[in-house]
Amino acid sequence: MSEQLTHGIKFKDKLGYAMGDMGGLLSFSLISAFLQMFYTDSLHIPLGKITVLMLVARIWDAINDPIWGAFIDSRKPTKYGRFRPYILWMSFPMAVASVLMFTKIPGLSDNQYLIFAYITYIFYGMMYTGVNIPYGSLASVITDDEIERSSLSMWRSIGAGVGGLPAQILLPLMVFSTVIGENGNEIKILDSTKLTIAVACLAVLSLIIFSTHFKLTKERVTLPIQKERNYNVLETIKALLKNKPFIVLCIVSMLLIAFQMYTQTTYNYLLKNFYNKPGLYSLVTIFTYLPMALFLPFMSKLIRRFGKKEICAAGIAFSAIINVMMYLLKFTPVVENPYVFLVLLFFSGAGQTFLVLEVWALVMDVIDYHEYLTHRREEGTSYAFYSFARKLGQTLAGAGSSALLGKIGYDVNKVDVGQDAEVISRLYDITTLVPAIMLIITFVLLAFCYKLSKKKLEELHKELDVIRENE
Repeated sequence: MSEQLTHGIKFKDKLGYAMGDMGGLLSFSLISAFLQMFYTDSLHIPLGKITVLMLVARIWDAINDPIWGAFIDSRKPTKYGRFRPYILWMSFPMAVASVLMFTKIPGLSDNQYLIFAYITYIFYGMMYTGVNIPYGSLASVITDDEIERSSLSMWRSIGAGVGGLPAQILLPLMVFSTVIGENGNEIKILDSTKLTIAVACLAVLSLIIFSTHFKLTKERVTLPIQKERNYNVLETIKALLKNKPFIVLCIVSMLLIAFQMYTQTTYNYLLKNFYNKPGLYSLVTIFTYLPMALFLPFMSKLIRRFGKKEICAAGIAFSAIINVMMYLLKFTPVVENPYVFLVLLFFSGAGQTFLVLEVWALVMDVIDYHEYLTHRREEGTSYAFYSFARKLGQTLAGAGSSALLGKIGYDVNKVDVGQDAEVISRLYDITTLVPAIMLIITFVLLAFCYKLSKKKLEELHKELDVIRENE
């Protein structure tokens, strides 16, 4: 195959690829920002039962995700490509599922609300998998050039950031109502009706974005299709388990999304209860992702000079230090000023920027390493395994935040009157200290356990070229 068919992506490819994650994050970001609060404050589901719900959903994902990945790997490409059609087709039921997940049907009993939560949450997870696995595999067939793939990873992160803006900036200003508590103070509460209407609008917007994504992207690289009768998903998973960089990256990504979703959830509770300013949650995303916009023009040069692994590890180390400082802020008088907290959040975001922007390029590197080890190209199953690891991170964040909120004594029946002072103090602890620990572990894994350094990747791609030419 000529270079012209496998290289030379254009701006529309980058924009189209970014729109794929933009469409997905319009609904996915709602989970971290509002789902747990919707369950506790609107449906009044106990925190312990929410934890069980998250765990049951992940058990099902362990079955569903590999099946979907293997199905895609074993299918012949359609006339529209190998991955693009699945993204478009599955986006429609995913949009419906997102609305159902945030709908409160009046008059149901507590058990009926819980059952409805199980059905809608698991249904959404299945539909999101249907979109996300082919989307995650798509970059490898848009281009086979390492720098262009790195560029796609950055554009995907931009798309994800833009897709998360409505849930993290607009909705906090729109979906809360003010009530008068028992002590006469004004208290902000989540308005489930406003939330459902907002989610429905985002669902429609996501369908428009996915349709545009389908039109703008192009699959350039033709990869060998595994014959269905010879394809064995268990053998593929066994090979992936021997791929040490792949396993380490799965854990790193699990911790990264756990960190992101945990902080998005707990920051919402913190600003509502500790600072009594839930509207400031809109600034959390701005202060977290503004550094991304500042570093973006220099990313390619930094990667060429230092390498993806190296720069990501250094950034996470810096972010870990800042998060420790956020916890220590509690012992100073300025802790009562939310804007000091937000400034530290900006510097934390600066450190996270490198891994957030490059994590998808790292995924393509470990899939290349899988091809080097096995001489088989199996993006679907590889990405399904990786996607499941990220869902474990989602569960770690959801179940972990629920368990910790229960541990500190957060009462779902006091949303109209306010939490006790001791609970609010402990809320600050779990919002700052837990993320710091996750970042420290992530740094250790990246710096000392992930072996695909800049030099190693250069050698890997040379050896892969020889393997592909021989085959």
